[in-house]
Amino acid sequence: MFPLTPDPAQVFAPGRELQRLNLKGEVVGDPVVVERSRPYHREWLVKFEGVEDRAELDSWRGLFLAAPATSLQPPTEGEVYLHELEGFAVRDAAGSALGIVSALYELPAGLMIEVQGPKREFLLPFRKEFVVAVERAERRLVVALPEGLLE
Repeated sequence: MFPLTPDPAQVFAPGRELQRLNLKGEVVGDPVVVERSRPYHREWLVKFEGVEDRAELDSWRGLFLAAPATSLQPPTEGEVYLHELEGFAVRDAAGSALGIVSALYELPAGLMIEVQGPKREFLLPFRKEFVVAVERAERRLVVALPEGLLE
């Protein structure tokens, strides 16, 4: 399994209950419980309680495993879950409203946020040099726009 989390040891901890999700984010089947796990190169080997047949695991191809956010350590200061970003207000350092986050795109170059502004939408890389502050409680991003982006 290739983890999409910075802390796979927490997500794949023995006893952790995980949901299987399809590409639409819909729950598929009953939850599964991690029996044991260990890192293997950049991936994780995971054994689930009650799953003894490789054919059953093959039927999970194309699915994702997800832990409920409430069961994980909450984001620290300046961090946010990606699914929370849609709807965040976007402001510049002076406090001027630029729009709201309307979509996210995970591209080979990294995460891009789509901002719906008052006159048009624009894409902005979700990188430290452009997103200078994440104010999760206020649902707000403070950004530094590249020269000429809104022209």
